[in-house]
Amino acid sequence: MNLLALFPQPDLSTSSSWIVLIYKLSGVIFILIVGFLLWRIAERVIRTFLDKAKSTTKTLDDHKQIETLGRVFNYVVSIILAVVIGSTALSELGISIAPLLATAGIAGIAIGFGAQSLVKDFFTGLVILVENQIRQGDVVDIAGKSGVVEEMTLRFVRLRDYEGAVHYIPNGAIDTVTNRSRTFAYAVMDIGVAYKENTDEVIAVMKQAGEEIQNQPEFSSKILESLEVAGVERWADSAVIIRCRFKVVALEQWAVRREFLGILKKKFDQEGIEIPFPHMTVYSAADPSGLPTSPPRAS
Repeated sequence: MNLLALFPQPDLSTSSSWIVLIYKLSGVIFILIVGFLLWRIAERVIRTFLDKAKSTTKTLDDHKQIETLGRVFNYVVSIILAVVIGSTALSELGISIAPLLATAGIAGIAIGFGAQSLVKDFFTGLVILVENQIRQGDVVDIAGKSGVVEEMTLRFVRLRDYEGAVHYIPNGAIDTVTNRSRTFAYAVMDIGVAYKENTDEVIAVMKQAGEEIQNQPEFSSKILESLEVAGVERWADSAVIIRCRFKVVALEQWAVRREFLGILKKKFDQEGIEIPFPHMTVYSAADPSGLPTSPPRAS
């Protein structure tokens, strides 16, 4: 198909043809301006709707969900306006859209076989949004990566990890979502003490440290419940492991954990409670029989 036949062929030898061409270009410019204004109006309407929706919600989780949906709506509206404005501009120039659509349909079938992963990304992204699994600002583990959700579209999720690295994860690669930002979280800690220590006394000191951190103004609002001590979790090689946890506001579990461990270390030092570490016994070289020699006696 000769694509040049789709374009009008003005007679450059007459001035009227130039007038017609300028008129059509003016119409295209007018269409682009109207399209830009429509896009700004749609953006303003979506923002107004989001602000009203936020005013009716009270939780931070609902605010995050509304903000994420707003970004997706902007993305979808931008694509629809771009298609409509582009089609209208081509029609104004006298370009027949029907042959282009037919050609695009044939090419789309061929491309579709190689773009199955892209289609999967869009459908998976739509399901994730409808089920409210991920929102902007959440801390999640997906596809083997962890970080804060900076952006979510129908095609990908953009994460930024603790080191600042940015990860772009296609929605089709997401099979399991671990969200650490829903309503509350637990700051879980395994405390190791020496076998010679009395576990009841250790637990009492741990509870004192828990009360101390709860009395701090910067942490009192972050901790939802007092320290919960589960008890002896296991017998490790060189320590007795005692498990405990705080129920805290979502995303505050790491700060609470670090502060509690710092307070508990000081209290263990004050009470003389030993925090064990691996020991190694060194012997001198073995004799010809292959048995290790006894360590030298102290004089």
